[in-house]
Amino acid sequence: MLSETSTATVRATLPAVGAAIAEIADLFYRKLFAAHPELHRDLFNRGNQASGAQRQALAGSIAAFATRLVDHPDTRPDVMLGRIAGKHASLGITAPQYEVVHTHLFAAIAEVLADAVTPEVAAAWDEVYWLMANSLITIENRLYAQQGVVAGDVWREWTVTSRIDETADVVTFQIEPTDDAPAPGFRPGQYVSVQVELPDGARQIRQYSLSCAPGSALRSLTVKRVRGEGTPEGEVSRHLHAHVREGSRLRVSAPYGDLVLDDGDAPLLLASAGIGCTPVLSMLHHLAAVEHRSPVTVVHGDRSPADHALRADHALLTGKLHDATAHFWYENPGPGHPPERTGLVDLAGLPVAPGTHAYLCGPLPFMRAVRSQLLAGGVAPADIHYEVFGPDLWLAQD
Repeated sequence: MLSETSTATVRATLPAVGAAIAEIADLFYRKLFAAHPELHRDLFNRGNQASGAQRQALAGSIAAFATRLVDHPDTRPDVMLGRIAGKHASLGITAPQYEVVHTHLFAAIAEVLADAVTPEVAAAWDEVYWLMANSLITIENRLYAQQGVVAGDVWREWTVTSRIDETADVVTFQIEPTDDAPAPGFRPGQYVSVQVELPDGARQIRQYSLSCAPGSALRSLTVKRVRGEGTPEGEVSRHLHAHVREGSRLRVSAPYGDLVLDDGDAPLLLASAGIGCTPVLSMLHHLAAVEHRSPVTVVHGDRSPADHALRADHALLTGKLHDATAHFWYENPGPGHPPERTGLVDLAGLPVAPGTHAYLCGPLPFMRAVRSQLLAGGVAPADIHYEVFGPDLWLAQD
């Protein structure tokens, strides 16, 4: 909880800080990478830095956290913090790195806001930062403990046992631990980080959902190749597609992520678009394995049937459930596809059972549209869960 003195100061300065937060975030990253170029090379996603997505996400999260402290002092945005902490844990972030961030973030604040940063203002926003940072550190330490690893020591070498080309742009790698020790367990919907060494020596990291059943002896990573030759965007997925074959070794983190199925018998809606189907496939594997009995509605949108990765598994697993239906929308469906399932996903014609819990994964515009339709259909906001590939821009745009 923010102190009374700091609450008054943050409330008074939030409009000015909010208006400048994008500029502050941009300057922060420039200062950080000038002092620590290894972080840009080996930790931060260079594609997200080049596009500005990471700066936008940082600005949105800080503004959202400060606003919550002022407007709802007795609550904490645990969903937002949990999502950030999961990504941090998959990267091996540790407490000392928050000191480094603090140094360069507050230097950026002082430079952008200049004389407006009085000692009182600096102290109040320092309190905001450490409330957020210490909350994240606590959650991250708990996540490390759950995996039985020392804080930050999440990496392990895995061997590719097979490669399956799913579509022209999607490949599945089946992997197993190189050291033959048991693979760590995971919950349906979680992801791992994969670190690869690129031709320029950078060791870039990306997150990929596990698309297999949680109890599988092997782990499956399904990776879509992101286009954009000559730019940092997609450089890891392109490397994996071009260079990783059976027998290759990969550096993979322990599994993390909070888009996981709750235990219970509530009706479910699993909605995905594009490569967002991967966590849904893991959920369907799990539901089939436990012989889930409640209604399940599976929704997916894609460019065409040929672009729909794991399409056969998507339909087959849905068919194994006691009470489930699958609805696939395609922008270019080809002959014979139902016209009402042509174009973008539209839930208007689908009944949504009372008490439905929804899980969404795909591009942000898709999830925003589906979430709006679900809210209009009476689904409680707390029962709509989502996963974003890359920086979470929802807070920055909502």
